Amino acid sequence: MRIASFTADGVSYYGAITDAGAVALSQGFPQWPTLYDVIAAGGLDDLIVAATGKTVTHTDFTFDMVMPNAPRILCVGVNFPDRNAEYKDGSAQPKYMSLFPRFASGFTGHDRPLIRPPENHTLDYEGEVAIVIGKAGRRITAEAAYDHIAALTLCNEGTIRDWVRHAKFNVTQGKNWDRSGSIGPWLVPFTDAAQLDDARIQTHVNGELRQDDTLDRMMFPIREEIAYISTFMTLQPGDIIVTGTPTGAGARFDPPRYLKPGDVVEVSVEGIGTLRNTVEDEVV
Repeated sequence: MRIASFTADGVSYYGAITDAGAVALSQGFPQWPTLYDVIAAGGLDDLIVAATGKTVTHTDFTFDMVMPNAPRILCVGVNFPDRNAEYKDGSAQPKYMSLFPRFASGFTGHDRPLIRPPENHTLDYEGEVAIVIGKAGRRITAEAAYDHIAALTLCNEGTIRDWVRHAKFNVTQGKNWDRSGSIGPWLVPFTDAAQLDDARIQTHVNGELRQDDTLDRMMFPIREEIAYISTFMTLQPGDIIVTGTPTGAGARFDPPRYLKPGDVVEVSVEGIGTLRNTVEDEVV
């Protein structure tokens, strides 16, 4: 089952996505105005049941960022061994994971353009798996971590590279330009550890394979991410964790290969889907 947020005829909906189109379900759940509210209330299973047997309501629609009002998005940085080596600083594998916040305003939806701002043209791509928390917890053990995941989705964690270098101890300003990244196309319910343990993530730019790796090579596996983060903050339903990108981002080529208008970026994981975006310059 694929559950998405989308807009049709100027109205926002959430519902199921089929090969034939979208099945709007939000009207049947007025107590949950958005997909975030569904997850926060533990209503994803109810939504799936409601979608069974329903006919397509919209064939002409646009995808939104899958949870456009998600209040907390945490990203894990430099989480593959080859990514650490890309920095060419001679550092060993870090003892603790790098974390930074992103805000929902920095993301757009599937098949919508990533926006390159006029202030800087170092827009880069980072294909990642994102997990959506479905069960609250504090000090969650790694062994129990998967019990707290409601759904999976994909992220292109677009970055304005020059702006992550503006300060010594943070990357926030380079990671939060409006609509510089994307999350989607949809949520896939998490039902089996193999969905993550056996996952391979690939990123193509204009059809060229740029990133290709498996999640089992992460320096900090997703179980450990949940355990570590929940040590200092209570994870809540609807929280999104963007789990880390493999080697091959544009900044690490010589010379760098940053995104430009007209480019097409596709992030794919079998069993989740493909997140596709074009690139446009911001109109100011």
